[in-house]
Amino acid sequence: MASEGPVDAGDATAEVGTLPDIARREPGGWLVPAAALLVLAALPALISPYAQDLVARIAIYAIFALSLELIVGAAGLVSLGHAAFLGIGAYAVVLGSGDAGAPLVAVLALAVASAAAYALFVGALSLRTRGVYFIMVTLAFAQMAYFVVHDTKAGGGSDGIFLLVKPVLRIAGTTLLDLDQRLPLYYTVIAALAGTYALLAVLLGSRFGHALAGIRVSEQRMRAAGFSTYPYKLAAFVIAGALAGLAGALLAIKDGTVNPELLAWHESGAVLLMIILGGIGSLRGAVIGAIAFTLLKELVQWEALFGPLASHWQLTLGLAIIGFVALLPKGLIGLGALWKGRAHG
Repeated sequence: MASEGPVDAGDATAEVGTLPDIARREPGGWLVPAAALLVLAALPALISPYAQDLVARIAIYAIFALSLELIVGAAGLVSLGHAAFLGIGAYAVVLGSGDAGAPLVAVLALAVASAAAYALFVGALSLRTRGVYFIMVTLAFAQMAYFVVHDTKAGGGSDGIFLLVKPVLRIAGTTLLDLDQRLPLYYTVIAALAGTYALLAVLLGSRFGHALAGIRVSEQRMRAAGFSTYPYKLAAFVIAGALAGLAGALLAIKDGTVNPELLAWHESGAVLLMIILGGIGSLRGAVIGAIAFTLLKELVQWEALFGPLASHWQLTLGLAIIGFVALLPKGLIGLGALWKGRAHG
């Protein structure tokens, strides 16, 4: 008979069986992310200012994709309302800065805390549902947040609001980071991406990550083993919301403006496409998916290449993604295994 109280994650794993782990060791281990970080750090000396802005945007969306990967890839919770946390983080920065501006640490903390608080509220209610009901409830909560900022004066309505003064980091009166400058903003975004990736890699390699893997495989069996699953799902949901809020804060600082479209359902669909395109179940896949999706979106709008089709880029983008998903069911991260398998017949 299964024990009535919660049990240790390791014991639960033994009860449930072998669990596929999102934090499994991938080829190259930590060397690949470390090498990628060094390349990103050296890029500003080699690329144009426009390309620097594009890389920064990709890095922000990579943070956003990693945050969704935590609940979709690790816990198997498909959400269509994740953009709400991105938008809340963005609006928190602009509203918290006001007309006079605010310290960088303060606005980032406000953005992360605001997104985490809403994630706690949404998760506490939506995680009591499952399957398609969970998807629809998260979508409903996201639409609620969307209409709050869309229909209120504080949110600026459909036009949004501007960030008048970008935050700075000062210590003892000395300015260490001024995010109104391109390079400090670039390196701040890259540092945030590296920190997010490292945090999730450590988190998913811990007992908490193994518990999420067990929930993804079979929540019923985890419960039968005496494991309390709800607190773990809620913790993952809140962490994911907080990281999405961080991405939203950085996006608002970079663009200097926010609007309700950041909270719209299609933004949630876009980040879901990123992790599908890259390969669900891999942190690297989430980053690769964000890179591929953003670059593909830029490419299909290139009039010199696509001519009149560039004005209908959504159609071209949709067809391209359908092709990728059909040909690469495991995402871009599975290309290596696919080629290796074909080479061996």
